[in-house]
Amino acid sequence: MADKAQSITLMIMGKEYRILCEPEEQDELIQSALQLDTQMRKLRDSGKINGADRIAVMTALNIAHELEVLKNQHELLQQELNDCLNKLHQKLDDVLNHDAL
Repeated sequence: MADKAQSITLMIMGKEYRILCEPEEQDELIQSALQLDTQMRKLRDSGKINGADRIAVMTALNIAHELEVLKNQHELLQQELNDCLNKLHQKLDDVLNHDAL
């Protein structure tokens, strides 16, 4: 990290974690920690999983799965956008070529 990295303290499931990060990344890191804490507490409070390690791993798996789903959706939307732009480009070419004749 650059020499301007600063240490911030995050609370996750009642434990403090000191993390170095760039000042411009602090707000996002804090939001991520809050989201992680919320999801871990939900899983813990459901009573289905015991132990902080297991709760952390299951929460990480859930978040990783959500990320994978969003990445796949993004790829599909990107492909749809590209297809639409290609069709529009082709239509513009057709119109311009027709008018040029």
